[in-house]
Amino acid sequence: MMNALKTRSIISAERARRGLQSRFFPIRSLTPESLGRQLDEFQAGNFRLVAQTWDAIERRDDVMQGVASKRKKAVARLGWEVLTIEDTPEAEAHRQALEFFYKNLTSTSAVDQNQKGGLVLLIEQMMDSVGKKYAVHEIVWNPVTGQNVEGLGRNGEDGEVLQPKSSSLLTATFRFVPLWFFENRTGRLRFLEKDNSFDGVDLEEDAWLVTMGDGLMESCSVAYLYKNLPLRDWLIYSERNGMPGVKGVTDALPGSTEWEQALEAVEDFGAEFHALMGRGTDIEAIDLTARGELPYPKLVERMDKAIIALWRGADLSTLSASSGVGASVQKSETQLIEHHDARIISETLNTQVDRVVVKYLFGAEHAKASIQLKLSGETEVMQDLRIVRQLWEMGTPLPLRYLYERFRIPSPQKDEALLIHPRQLKTEEEL
Repeated sequence: MMNALKTRSIISAERARRGLQSRFFPIRSLTPESLGRQLDEFQAGNFRLVAQTWDAIERRDDVMQGVASKRKKAVARLGWEVLTIEDTPEAEAHRQALEFFYKNLTSTSAVDQNQKGGLVLLIEQMMDSVGKKYAVHEIVWNPVTGQNVEGLGRNGEDGEVLQPKSSSLLTATFRFVPLWFFENRTGRLRFLEKDNSFDGVDLEEDAWLVTMGDGLMESCSVAYLYKNLPLRDWLIYSERNGMPGVKGVTDALPGSTEWEQALEAVEDFGAEFHALMGRGTDIEAIDLTARGELPYPKLVERMDKAIIALWRGADLSTLSASSGVGASVQKSETQLIEHHDARIISETLNTQVDRVVVKYLFGAEHAKASIQLKLSGETEVMQDLRIVRQLWEMGTPLPLRYLYERFRIPSPQKDEALLIHPRQLKTEEEL
């Protein structure tokens, strides 16, 4: 039997409060030099500055927020199921225990406890690793003791009921912890017990869920910076040149009533640049208006396309839309990304959660059931169906239980009417 699971959080309310209130927003003064230093620090294992920068960028940039949210939600909205690897009473007991666990878990945030949900929120939080490379949850386990779990799983061959050895069920609360609460200077994530700590403490085994992803924000933050700089210049240009100046000419003497009335009339036009002068006075204008196409829009568009392509796949505007290739390629790439994300989430839960649940409840070293996210679209199913058909034609024995579970077909019940292929009917008559 494994060691006792952690049932209390190590992140106090005070630690969470200080971690929230001590945040600052470095994007206000972000420069190529400061961002370069933050990215170097990230590679060295110091996450605090760059994690807060990435968090602010992802929330404040319109394009980034849109594509990041869509990618996270695309996986979080997928259905899920618990599959067994063999047709045995033990595997069935594992499956039912895991189904109970995932249907009853709670997910929240260590710093924003207004966030509360179940598996959907947990997956969406795990997908934060796509941008920031790591997404970390503290696991607070909750054994449901005092409940008789007789009937959990099917009876064994000798009639005994397969029950968890702990005579309990298991649930857990997953607390999402921001990346700036950690450092990685030793090659393993360590928790910073204080906001100003330099060295962290090792993460307790089976007490943390660590999801590792692509880390797109490293390149996206560079794209954001070189998008934001021309945006600022474009805004300044618009302020200076977006409204024409007003020039007034009068024969009145400066300081006279007529002069003041003429000056008031010029000011009432609301132009930022205006002048009033006596006849015979001339002012030579220095025209700063750009000739031809402004460079700012193309720079901003180039960075937006880069961000979209990184998060969602090929950008339609960069492909041949006239031939219809653009939509097809983007759909294929988006589906490929979604399927990859789903597998990463499933494998992370299999290795860090399923294993612990089964070992705690049954004392088994290896789980014979595991959670799998259901992939969207028909491409994956059709590929598997072709493979199964090829294996069948080659004479390879195929377990019916796997086929029913993989293609989500219920097993036929006794004396149930069946749809049978004519070829199969002919074979049965011959027999």
